[in-house]
Amino acid sequence: MIIKTPYVSEKASMMLDTDGKLQFIVRRDADKNKIARAVEEMFAHKVASVTTLMTMKGQKKAIVTFEDKKAGEEILSRLGIL
Repeated sequence: MIIKTPYVSEKASMMLDTDGKLQFIVRRDADKNKIARAVEEMFAHKVASVTTLMTMKGQKKAIVTFEDKKAGEEILSRLGIL
């Protein structure tokens, strides 16, 4: 399982509203291509780009941009978060 959990914070919510980007905590050994494939398979939406970074807690966070700007909101509502 490459994607561990969606990452929801105030800053993540602002990124969703303005840019349609979602954030996920992912496995540390996952690369951008694997993350993009996993998100596309899980949620059936095309991924435009993936940016990764390491948090201060040592977790790897992926910021996923979708081709459809409304895909992020639909995914979070399907997960019961939004």
